[in-house]
Parts: sequence; structure tokens; C-alpha cells
Amino acid sequence: MTTLLVVLLISYVIGSTPTSIIVSRLFYKSDIREHGSKNAGATNVFRTFGWKPALFVMLVDVFKGWLPAWYVGNHVIKGIALSGNIDALMILAGFAAVLGHTYTIFAHFKGGKGVGTAAGLLIALFPIAVPICIAIFILTLLFTGMVSLGSILAATSLPIILVLLKLFAGHPVSQTLLIFSVFIPIFIIFTHRSNVGRIMAGTENRFEKAMIFKKKK
Repeated sequence: MTTLLVVLLISYVIGSTPTSIIVSRLFYKSDIREHGSKNAGATNVFRTFGWKPALFVMLVDVFKGWLPAWYVGNHVIKGIALSGNIDALMILAGFAAVLGHTYTIFAHFKGGKGVGTAAGLLIALFPIAVPICIAIFILTLLFTGMVSLGSILAATSLPIILVLLKLFAGHPVSQTLLIFSVFIPIFIIFTHRSNVGRIMAGTENRFEKAMIFKKKK
């Protein structure tokens, strides 16, 4: 159990690395949390500083979620708790990183919304399903211009995709992964609860240039 706690602590610290804050302070002598939506995430970096730093932030955030889950899944330590359930061990390590990103110890426990880091975890867990989720995100962004809605729909589609892959493609999916796939959209909706309110009120921020269909004035 002690070894497991150490693994989770290391994963949390990895996830806690505040990529967007570091980039904004190092290269722009500013704090991303003082701009735009005040959120320390890649989307706000894009709106504030452009696509290049945003792409870097996103890639690092994805890596933060992927690394702990992948490492645990490929280098299981003998005697560690749950070593008989690799899926559960990967989930715990990866989700510790997601929590670190969302509640970073380096920024008063106020980080990003966890989408990029969760995506990294999902890549380690569901390499077949993730591309479909990404396609759903992109299509939603193109039609609505809303990153938040795209993130929510992509996460919500995950358990549905896994069930379909298991039933019609014979793709093996453990019960542990299926249960966790239901938890992911709940977490993403929770971290986007303020966005959900704005979506329902029709005031959510949009990337107008990304939209295929726009209402003519």
C-alpha cells in the first residue's frame, strides 16, 4: 500500500506541473490566470497568446496524463497493491495526474479543467476509442465553435463507443474500464459546470472562425 501511495503521489506531482502558467510567465512575463477566462488551460492560452504556445501546453498536458498510466501499465512493481488489476492501477495513476492538473499544488490548487491531461490518460487506456472521441470533439467545434461543448460530448461518447466496440467489433473491454469510462464524463461535466451554465444561457465563448455554419447578421 505504501508503494501505491508513492506512485499516486508522484503521478499527482507530474500532473500538477502548471504548464500554461510556466509558459505565460517564462515567455510572456504574464500570468495566464489574469487573462481571458482566467483558466490555466490550453484554450485560454490560445485565446491570449496564440496557437503555438497553446499547442505546446496541450501536448505537455496530454503527456502528463499519459505517462503515469503508461508507465504503471508497462512496469508493474511486484507486490504493489492492485498489481493483479493493471487497468485499475493505470486508472489510479493517470487520474492522480488529472487531479494534479485540475488542483495543482503549485498554484493554490487552481489549475486547468483536466481535458488535456484526461485525454492523455484515455490514450493510454483506450487507444482505439480516443480517435473517435477526438473526431466528435472536432465536429462539435466546427459546428458550434465551443471547445467546452466539444469536450463534454467527446467525454460522454466514450462509454457508448466502448460498448459498441465490445458488442459489434469484439474488442475486449474490462469491467473496470467500462465503469471508469462512465466516470470520465461526470468529471469533465463537473469541471465545466460554469461552461454548462453559459451554454444553457447562450453566452458561452465561441471560436467563430472555426464554425462551418454561422448565422448571418
